[in-house]
Amino acid sequence: MAQTTKYVIKYKLNGERRFEFAQLEHGTAEEAKAALDAIHGQTEDVISDISVSKAL
Repeated sequence: MAQTTKYVIKYKLNGERRFEFAQLEHGTAEEAKAALDAIHGQTEDVISDISVSKAL
């Protein structure tokens, strides 16, 4: 099993600033987008301005 690290993902959901915590392997924007898609499901919501950093 791959080593994961806790990251905070800052993003906008339909223009509203939000954040989530997720266990990611590399902390890339692509991983973060996949995690957000899993959280929010297949909805019409627009996810933008994604930034990822290690959680403290």
